[in-house]
Amino acid sequence: MGNRTIPSIRIRQLTRRFGTKTVIHEVSLEVGQNEIFGLLGPSGSGKTTLVKMMAGIDEGTEGEVELLGTRLPKLSMMERIGYMAQSDALYGELSAQENLEFFAALFGLMGPRRKERMRYVMELVGLAGDMKQKVSAYSGGMKRRLSLAIALLHEPEVLILDEPTVGIDPVLRKSIWNELEALSGQGKTIIVTTHVMDEADKCHRLGMIRDGRLIAVGTPDSLKQETGSATIEEAFLYYGGARR
Repeated sequence: MGNRTIPSIRIRQLTRRFGTKTVIHEVSLEVGQNEIFGLLGPSGSGKTTLVKMMAGIDEGTEGEVELLGTRLPKLSMMERIGYMAQSDALYGELSAQENLEFFAALFGLMGPRRKERMRYVMELVGLAGDMKQKVSAYSGGMKRRLSLAIALLHEPEVLILDEPTVGIDPVLRKSIWNELEALSGQGKTIIVTTHVMDEADKCHRLGMIRDGRLIAVGTPDSLKQETGSATIEEAFLYYGGARR
């Protein structure tokens, strides 16, 4: 369970506007070391915008994000973060191996460790036999799996995954979740966005997000108990409706 005495991520009064449209409204949140924290919300609720700011890829209009004690955005922090975007940032004309080598170099991975990490992450996502294939020939699900492999490559302290298991079959999804549990056991901080209810149940804590507002935060069990709900979905509907 998350050790929340030392927050890995601290967000204070974070707001993001695009022109006159406010996409994130004054979000404050702390995520502890070795915690799997889920952001649950429908498409367009602001999850992706929020995690981009957590990863230091985007900057808030107001408020602040602190990661591992450092104010973001800061370029030197990129090596300590594994970020998997919703749209795959891959080079289609290169093979999977060449993509991995490019990102490994970017993260400063060298020699035998580079080789070992590349093999490990590709086995984890079930693509070890497709290393030499051009990414342009990959299916959508294979591209998602390669993106996840790249995010895990340099063993980051903080892993930020935007809808990591979309289009991934149930067997592989289970092995990916087992790996996330193992990483959290090693002290890593993991943020996962999802709209899949059974995945939300696997998180140590959840933040429910709707219309750019954090409407509830707690363990899946406590959120269900507080609302007298049998499922996370019912709890979400309660917070998103009755409590608005």
